[in-house]
Amino acid sequence: MTTSTSLKKKNSAFSVVLFIELWERFGYYGMQSILALFLSQHMKFSDYDANLLIAAFGTMTYAAPALGGWIGDKVLGNQRAMLYGSIILALGYLLLASAMHYTGGIYITMAIISTGNGLFKPNAATLVRRIYEENDSQLDIAFTLYYMAVNVGSTMSMLLCPYLKDNYGWDAAFIACFIGLLLGIINYFITRKKLTPYVSPKDHSAISTSILSLIFIGIVLCSALITMILMFPTIAQWCISAAIILILFLWVQMYLKIDPSYRSGLRIVYLLTIEGMLYFVFYQQMSTSLTFFALRNVDLSFSIGSYHLFNWSAGQFQALNPIWIMILSPLLAKLYATLGSKQKDFSIATKFVSGFFFVGIGFFIWWITCLYTHTPYISSWIMVAGYFFLSLGELLTSGLGLAVIARYVPASMNGFMTGSYFMASGISLYIGGKIANIAAPPDMNTLNADKTLVIYQGLFFNLFCLAAIALVILILFLPLLHKWDKKYKQDMLTVK
Repeated sequence: MTTSTSLKKKNSAFSVVLFIELWERFGYYGMQSILALFLSQHMKFSDYDANLLIAAFGTMTYAAPALGGWIGDKVLGNQRAMLYGSIILALGYLLLASAMHYTGGIYITMAIISTGNGLFKPNAATLVRRIYEENDSQLDIAFTLYYMAVNVGSTMSMLLCPYLKDNYGWDAAFIACFIGLLLGIINYFITRKKLTPYVSPKDHSAISTSILSLIFIGIVLCSALITMILMFPTIAQWCISAAIILILFLWVQMYLKIDPSYRSGLRIVYLLTIEGMLYFVFYQQMSTSLTFFALRNVDLSFSIGSYHLFNWSAGQFQALNPIWIMILSPLLAKLYATLGSKQKDFSIATKFVSGFFFVGIGFFIWWITCLYTHTPYISSWIMVAGYFFLSLGELLTSGLGLAVIARYVPASMNGFMTGSYFMASGISLYIGGKIANIAAPPDMNTLNADKTLVIYQGLFFNLFCLAAIALVILILFLPLLHKWDKKYKQDMLTVK
C-alpha cells in the first residue's frame, strides 16, 4: 500500500470520529450556551449558586472520562464505548427538555450527561490516536484540525440554541441538542466500517450479557452519585479534594510501573497536564462570569460606525470561542506543517507558554476596557477581541493537551491517561467557578449596570494577574521540559 493510499484511508477513518464528535459538541455546547441563563432566569438560581452548579457539572463531566477511558481500554473497546456514550448523551439532552420544570430533574439529567461524556470523550480521542500513531507531525495536525472541526458543531449550536430559547422556549433549545447528536449517531452507523482497521482488539471481541449488565448498573450508579454531588456543594468540594489525591496516587503508581524508558515522557505529560489545568480556570469563565457579564454590561448590538449589523443575545457570545478556533486552527496547522518540514517546529512546551501569554492579553483587554469606559455597557467588539486571545491561548494549551498524551504515553495507557487529563481539567473548572463567584455577590440581580461593571472589572484584573503569574512560572520550567524531551527521544531510539 502506498503512503498516499494509507493516509487517505486514515483520513477517511478520521472523518467518522470527527463527524460524531462534531454533533456531540453541538449538543453539549448548545446546552452550555444557555445553561447559566437557564439557571438564573428560569430556575431562579442566584449567580453564586449557578456558578457553583455549573462548575460542579463541568468537573463531573471532565472527571468521568477517567473511568470511561479505562472501560474503553480494558472492557468495551474504544469504539464501542464511544457509541454507548453518545447514546447516553442524547438521552440526557432529551430528558433535559422534559425535566426542565423540576429542580430535582435538572440535577438528574445533568448527571446523565456527565456520565455519557465520560464514556464518549476519552475513547473518541483514543481512536484518533490509533489512526495516526507513529507519525508525530501528522498527529499534531490531526488533533489541531480535530479541535477546529468539532468547533463547527459548537458554533452552530451556540448561535442556534440561544435563538431558539428566545423565540420558541427553553425546551425547543434542549431538543435541538438531542436532534443534533442523533444525526451524528445515525451517520456513525452508516460509516463505522471505515474505522475497523484501527480499533482496539476489545472492539473485535463479543461482550457477554453479564458484562453489559454490569456496565448498565455502573452507569446508573455513576449517574446517581453525580446527582448527589451536584445537589450538595459540600459533597462536591469533598470530591474535588478526593479527586486530587486520587490523581496524584494513580500518577505515582503509573510512573513506578511503567517501563523506565517512558518515564521522562511521562514527566512531561504530568507537568503539561498541570499547566493545562491552569488554562481551564480561565476557560470556565466563558460559561459563567463572561456570560453574565454579557447579560449585564455588554451592548448586544454589532455596528460599524452608524451602520447597525445585527444583535446577539447574551448566550450567543460564547460562540465567539469556537468561531475563533475554526479561523485560527487551520492557520496554526499550516504553520506546524511548514515548520515541521523544515525541522524548526516549536516544542509543545513552548506552545503552552505562548498560550498563557495570549490568555493574559484577553483578560487585560476586558479589564482595561471596564476601567476606562465612559458607559456601563462596553462594545460587543471588545468581546470579539477578548475572545480572540482567549481562544488562541486555548489552541496552544488545551488544544494540544491530547496531542501531548498521544506523543509521550504508551498506547496501552492512552485511554486512562486521557481520562486522567480530563479529570484534572474538571478540577480546574470547579476552581474557575469559585473564582467566577468574585463577581457574584448575593444582591447581583438588584444592582444597576454601573455597579456590576465595577465588580467585573475586579474579576478581570484578578484573572489577568493570575495569567501573568502562570506565564512566569511556565517560562521557568521551560528548560527542564526541553531536557526531558531530549532524554525521551533518546530512550525511544533504544526501545525501537
